[in-house]
Amino acid sequence: MGGIKKNLIYNVTYQILIIILPFITAPYISRVLGAHDIGVYSYTQAFANYFYLFAMLGVMNYGNRTIAAVRDNSDVLKKIFWEIFTFQFFIGILVSVAYVFYCIYCVKEDRLIYYMQFFYVISGVFDINWLCFGLEKFKFTTIRSVLVRLGMVFAIFLFVRERSDLAVYTGILSVGNLIAAFAVWPFVLKRIGFKMPTLEGILKHLKPNLILFFPVIAVSIYHLMARLMLGGLSTEEEVGFYTYAERITQIPNTLILALNSVVMPRMANLYAKNDRYTTRNLMDKVMLFAMFMSALMAFGLAGVAPIFAPWFYGAEFTRCGLFIVLLCPIIIFKGWAGVLRTQYIIPKGRDKVYIISLTTGAIVSLLLNFLLIPKYSGTGAVMGTLGAELSVCLVQFALIRREIPFAIYLKDGLVFCCFGVVMYIVISYMGNLDISSFFLMLLQIAIGTLIFGVPAGLYCMKIKGFNLKMLKNIF
Repeated sequence: MGGIKKNLIYNVTYQILIIILPFITAPYISRVLGAHDIGVYSYTQAFANYFYLFAMLGVMNYGNRTIAAVRDNSDVLKKIFWEIFTFQFFIGILVSVAYVFYCIYCVKEDRLIYYMQFFYVISGVFDINWLCFGLEKFKFTTIRSVLVRLGMVFAIFLFVRERSDLAVYTGILSVGNLIAAFAVWPFVLKRIGFKMPTLEGILKHLKPNLILFFPVIAVSIYHLMARLMLGGLSTEEEVGFYTYAERITQIPNTLILALNSVVMPRMANLYAKNDRYTTRNLMDKVMLFAMFMSALMAFGLAGVAPIFAPWFYGAEFTRCGLFIVLLCPIIIFKGWAGVLRTQYIIPKGRDKVYIISLTTGAIVSLLLNFLLIPKYSGTGAVMGTLGAELSVCLVQFALIRREIPFAIYLKDGLVFCCFGVVMYIVISYMGNLDISSFFLMLLQIAIGTLIFGVPAGLYCMKIKGFNLKMLKNIF
């Protein structure tokens, strides 16, 4: 468990850094570029992200799982890595060329911004974080990410000064992702070495990659399609409001995602060894952590959002507060479904369950967005996202309910949500206090954490049987 604790610290840092760059720079960028240009960037980035996903296919999950299973055999590890990467490389090059042709012949407006996004697309050709995760080398990944993303932050504050600098801003973020991908390679060449892959070895990874690629596309439909449909059916400003609201609600899931990512390769290795007791014990702890944290952060963020949005982003983004409140339930849905996916479904090789659940989410997202966005704009996109995340969570639980202690998980989750509702009511009422926004939010956070933490902690100790030492290990 010591290795998991260290990796959790590193991966929490890594996952935070993935979103901390736009979060740190958001107050500055929102005021310099404005809602319209932020919407343009978000729309083009969502479009480029589809090409990035095709460049990587299902390698992120498949590579992580495969490397974790063979990491104890250096010869097999070397062989498998170069087979998977070669497959990724050739697919990525084809997709990158297709993106360039699309920009040349199909893009009519904001063409320069689309060109700047090319560096993001091609970074998918060289992105091998899946290898580091499979080897549980989170320390290296974190250090690399810290250095690259700090450089991106400095560049943004140095070079993005006025509304005409949207292309500069886009270029900094896109090139930064490409540099981050290249930064891993010296470690790989030293740690893994090179082995010429065979055509047969490369092609054997085609089918499992395509199987895991389908859920990746399904996820992207209800994560990215909302932005694309919102840009096509509404205004760039609404895209900007929705994007910034969604970005805020992603931050609470970072802790849960970090723990899931750290434990997933360990779980895959334990499943390969058929260690049922350890896997069940570990999954129960991760699920309790996810339910506790997701309820705390979802209801807490919803309570402070109306004050936070205009204070953080500026008065132009007041509408973000409404979007954040409405999006907060996805923190719970994603937290619960994420544990099932990363601790059981993917390590156990239950790809069919994964595909069915995410396909359901994609269909729900498309239908709701198509019906609601034309009439309700950004609010419609929020409803589509909520429906998609809820359906994914429900389908995953339904399909494996007989294989897990479903009733226990549901009871624990509902108890934490009840504590969260009480916290939300209190801190929402506190929003009427006539003090500065900053100090009001600090007071809301302190009071809210106390209101939720005391009964939730007592529940864990008295009902779940956890003592203080075990609680410390979980948190």
